Amino acid sequence: MMILAIDTATCFAGLALWEKDHLWAEEAWHTRLNHSVELMPRIQRMLATHRLGVERLTAIAVALGPGSFTGVRAGLAAAKGLALPYRIPLVGVSTLDVTAYPFQQSDLPVWAVISAGRGRIGAACYQRREGEWKQVIAPQLTTFEALCARTHAPALFVGEILAAEVALLRSRLGDKAIVPPPALRARRASYLAELAAARLANHDVDDAMTLAPIYLQTPEGHALVTEEPGFGR
Repeated sequence: MMILAIDTATCFAGLALWEKDHLWAEEAWHTRLNHSVELMPRIQRMLATHRLGVERLTAIAVALGPGSFTGVRAGLAAAKGLALPYRIPLVGVSTLDVTAYPFQQSDLPVWAVISAGRGRIGAACYQRREGEWKQVIAPQLTTFEALCARTHAPALFVGEILAAEVALLRSRLGDKAIVPPPALRARRASYLAELAAARLANHDVDDAMTLAPIYLQTPEGHALVTEEPGFGR
């Protein structure tokens, strides 16, 4: 099983080439909304380095958002453009699911966070309940101040969290805010590949023709496209 994972949902983009029990390659970079220009040359270089043609891929995994409109669309378009001609299975995964993935053995609630611009964030909460890892609060548009107001017990905060926001969490919540170091809390394309592999093992794939982005929800439940100006704070 050889999976190419594509994550351009936010300014923190990534690619991975993943095979069962082996990570062949992984790349992460920060982009200023140049996803459509930067993505395909990086994919081509990664495949060429490992002497792989697209037709040798078992599946393509893609981050569906929430995230920036430009970023999500660029990644999804690239994934479909590679998958459709070769009839390669395509698996779409929530950006926040990818963010929370490495913390699923935690006994604490896990808040997965992406930047949404203008001081706002997209966030969802995950927790292990009765031995099962679950999303217990659906993705929504919010702020760190709002998260602090609703946090009354220790919780993990992971994902796109800047130094000033780490300081805010710790000043408001003290020991209740557990924030891993930047390298540990970063979203990785290899996590996306592993989530896709789990679905593929159950023969669960998406329809490449109809697969669509996931948008944030406002507290009222309305879909919202993340604004591009100032994205990435």
